[in-house]
Amino acid sequence: MKTFELTAEPRLDLGKKATKALRAEGKIPAVINGGEIVTLPYTGALKPGEKLVEIEDGKGLITTDIVVTNDAVRKLIYTPEIYAIDLEVNGEKRHAVLKDIQFHPVKDNVLHIDFLEVNDKKPVVIEVPVKLEGHAEGVKAGGKLQLNMKKLRVRAIYTDVPEKLIVNVDSLGLGKTIQVGDLHFEGLELINAKNAVVCTVALTRAARGAAAAAAAGK
Repeated sequence: MKTFELTAEPRLDLGKKATKALRAEGKIPAVINGGEIVTLPYTGALKPGEKLVEIEDGKGLITTDIVVTNDAVRKLIYTPEIYAIDLEVNGEKRHAVLKDIQFHPVKDNVLHIDFLEVNDKKPVVIEVPVKLEGHAEGVKAGGKLQLNMKKLRVRAIYTDVPEKLIVNVDSLGLGKTIQVGDLHFEGLELINAKNAVVCTVALTRAARGAAAAAAAGK
């Protein structure tokens, strides 16, 4: 994946009034999940913006509330590309990926962002764009190539996640499909249902007419 540099400020006031003021200033409240798991009761010192969330008996997760600007994340959000994010907060660099974005239901502006902290030991689940490559046999026969799934969900160490999943369609015949279960990528586990259709060569009217004419001539 490509790398995206992002600097954030710790978010200290979590109230509704403070959140509204942030958005009025062109800033976005956000959170970094997937941080350190600690034993409770926790006796260490939390950094600005950090809080401890109990996840199970005797265990807690340190999350970090942050603030980013609209301008800083615009190219991260409004793009089909995926990025590994070098996120600087409290003077230290942390590696993350974009987990979720909450948009306003009417205005479509960004209300909140969830980042997921990653490392080179724990796999993450992330959506990766699909790119079709090659010249399908079915298209040569008059069919139309259709991409049914623009992204696939993969589980992998974040450093192994590619920018795109390349699917070769050279041998895809007329009326045939490629399903998730037909695909394999080294180091990646595909999470989507195995029978989900990634792409197909659909029969067009012209192809149906040609097939009917050929059958009639036999």
